[in-house]
Amino acid sequence: MTDVMTKPHQLIASDRIEGTAVRRPNGDRIGHIEWLMIDKISGKVSYAILSFGGFLGMRANLLPLPWARPTYNRGIEAYQLDIDDDELRRAPSFRADKDFDWGDRSQEAELHRYYGIAPYWGGF
Repeated sequence: MTDVMTKPHQLIASDRIEGTAVRRPNGDRIGHIEWLMIDKISGKVSYAILSFGGFLGMRANLLPLPWARPTYNRGIEAYQLDIDDDELRRAPSFRADKDFDWGDRSQEAELHRYYGIAPYWGGF
Protein backbone atom coordinates (compact mmCIF):
# COMPACT_ATOMS: atom_id res chain seq x y z
CA MET A 1 0.00 0.00 0.00
CA THR A 2 1.32 3.46 -0.83
CA ASP A 3 0.95 6.63 1.17
CA VAL A 4 -1.61 8.84 -0.44
CA MET A 5 -1.27 12.58 0.05
CA THR A 6 -4.71 14.00 0.69
CA LYS A 7 -5.64 17.50 -0.31
CA PRO A 8 -7.56 19.79 2.05
CA HIS A 9 -11.30 19.63 1.44
CA GLN A 10 -14.58 20.87 2.90
CA LEU A 11 -15.98 17.48 3.99
CA ILE A 12 -15.77 15.96 7.47
CA ALA A 13 -16.88 12.59 8.81
CA SER A 14 -19.73 12.77 11.32
CA ASP A 15 -17.74 10.98 14.03
CA ARG A 16 -15.17 13.80 13.88
CA ILE A 17 -17.89 16.38 14.61
CA GLU A 18 -19.21 14.57 17.68
CA GLY A 19 -17.40 15.93 20.72
CA THR A 20 -16.22 19.10 18.97
CA ALA A 21 -16.34 22.15 21.23
CA VAL A 22 -18.92 24.88 20.72
CA ARG A 23 -17.68 28.32 21.74
CA ARG A 24 -18.90 31.89 21.82
CA PRO A 25 -17.19 34.47 19.58
CA ASN A 26 -15.06 35.52 22.59
CA GLY A 27 -13.78 31.93 22.91
CA ASP A 28 -15.78 30.92 26.01
CA ARG A 29 -16.83 27.29 25.84
CA ILE A 30 -20.58 26.64 25.79
CA GLY A 31 -20.52 22.86 25.41
CA HIS A 32 -19.89 20.31 22.67
CA ILE A 33 -21.71 18.66 19.80
CA GLU A 34 -23.19 15.42 21.07
CA TRP A 35 -24.52 14.16 17.72
CA LEU A 36 -26.02 15.24 14.40
CA MET A 37 -29.52 14.65 13.07
CA ILE A 38 -29.63 13.89 9.34
CA ASP A 39 -32.73 14.00 7.16
CA LYS A 40 -33.18 10.45 5.82
CA ILE A 41 -34.65 11.57 2.50
CA SER A 42 -32.42 14.51 1.52
CA GLY A 43 -29.29 13.26 3.28
CA LYS A 44 -28.62 16.77 4.63
CA VAL A 45 -27.63 17.54 8.19
CA SER A 46 -30.65 19.12 9.88
CA TYR A 47 -29.51 19.66 13.47
CA ALA A 48 -26.47 19.63 15.69
CA ILE A 49 -27.34 18.51 19.21
CA LEU A 50 -25.43 20.72 21.65
CA SER A 51 -24.70 19.25 25.08
CA PHE A 52 -24.24 21.85 27.82
CA GLY A 53 -24.43 22.10 31.58
CA GLY A 54 -24.29 19.13 33.88
CA PHE A 55 -21.15 17.41 35.07
CA LEU A 56 -19.39 14.68 33.08
CA GLY A 57 -22.49 14.32 30.92
CA MET A 58 -24.78 13.81 33.92
CA ARG A 59 -27.91 15.99 33.98
CA ALA A 60 -26.77 17.72 30.80
CA ASN A 61 -29.21 19.67 28.69
CA LEU A 62 -29.37 18.92 24.99
CA LEU A 63 -30.13 21.77 22.65
CA PRO A 64 -31.15 20.95 19.06
CA LEU A 65 -29.60 23.67 16.90
CA PRO A 66 -30.65 24.11 13.29
CA TRP A 67 -27.47 23.21 11.39
CA ALA A 68 -27.45 26.67 9.79
CA ARG A 69 -26.94 28.33 13.20
CA PRO A 70 -23.42 27.27 14.32
CA THR A 71 -20.44 28.14 12.12
CA TYR A 72 -17.06 26.43 12.08
CA ASN A 73 -14.12 28.60 13.12
CA ARG A 74 -10.86 27.15 11.79
CA GLY A 75 -8.78 29.43 14.03
CA ILE A 76 -10.07 27.85 17.23
CA GLU A 77 -11.03 24.47 15.71
CA ALA A 78 -14.50 24.71 17.21
CA TYR A 79 -18.03 25.51 16.18
CA GLN A 80 -18.95 29.06 17.00
CA LEU A 81 -22.35 30.08 18.30
CA ASP A 82 -23.27 33.65 19.08
CA ILE A 83 -25.69 33.02 21.96
CA ASP A 84 -25.85 34.61 25.40
CA ASP A 85 -26.75 32.80 28.61
CA ASP A 86 -30.36 34.06 28.64
CA GLU A 87 -30.99 32.95 25.05
CA LEU A 88 -29.37 29.60 25.85
CA ARG A 89 -31.62 29.07 28.89
CA ARG A 90 -34.79 30.01 26.93
CA ALA A 91 -33.94 27.90 23.87
CA PRO A 92 -35.99 24.74 23.27
CA SER A 93 -34.01 21.90 24.83
CA PHE A 94 -34.41 18.49 26.42
CA ARG A 95 -32.65 16.45 29.09
CA ALA A 96 -30.16 13.76 28.15
CA ASP A 97 -32.42 11.17 29.82
CA LYS A 98 -35.53 12.22 27.80
CA ASP A 99 -35.65 12.13 24.03
CA PHE A 100 -36.94 14.95 21.84
CA ASP A 101 -40.00 13.96 19.80
CA TRP A 102 -38.54 14.13 16.30
CA GLY A 103 -41.86 12.91 14.90
CA ASP A 104 -43.59 16.12 16.02
CA ARG A 105 -43.00 18.63 13.23
CA SER A 106 -44.53 21.42 15.37
CA GLN A 107 -41.64 21.07 17.85
CA GLU A 108 -39.16 21.39 15.00
CA ALA A 109 -41.05 24.43 13.66
CA GLU A 110 -40.80 26.00 17.12
CA LEU A 111 -37.02 25.51 17.05
CA HIS A 112 -36.72 27.25 13.71
CA ARG A 113 -38.97 30.12 14.78
CA TYR A 114 -36.91 30.59 17.95
CA TYR A 115 -33.71 30.96 15.93
CA GLY A 116 -35.33 32.84 13.04
CA ILE A 117 -34.06 30.28 10.55
CA ALA A 118 -36.23 28.79 7.81
CA PRO A 119 -36.87 25.06 8.33
CA TYR A 120 -34.78 22.64 6.30
CA TRP A 121 -38.00 21.12 4.87
CA GLY A 122 -39.25 24.49 3.55
CA GLY A 123 -41.92 26.87 4.70
CA PHE A 124 -41.97 28.64 8.05
